[in-house]
Amino acid sequence: MRSRYSAFVRGQVAYLLATWHSSQRPATLALDSKAHWLGLEVRQHQLTDAHHAEVEFVARYRVAGRAVRLHERSRFVREEDRWYYVDGDQY
Repeated sequence: MRSRYSAFVRGQVAYLLATWHSSQRPATLALDSKAHWLGLEVRQHQLTDAHHAEVEFVARYRVAGRAVRLHERSRFVREEDRWYYVDGDQY
């Protein structure tokens, strides 16, 4: 989760797509270059089994002076010693 947040901060679209599970990965990803990321708080994480995990986080950023708070419970799957983002529920 932290590496994906860092990729959003740095605008690393290729990394974000590479760490997105192929079953849910979009064909393209456009990031808002005007977003100013302010921080990540991982609130909870848990393994649901050896190959599945969930992470609840809050990421904060500003766009055009407006504060945005992204609160999500993300699902990840592990394949061949690598974790992939599958999807998430936003609050």
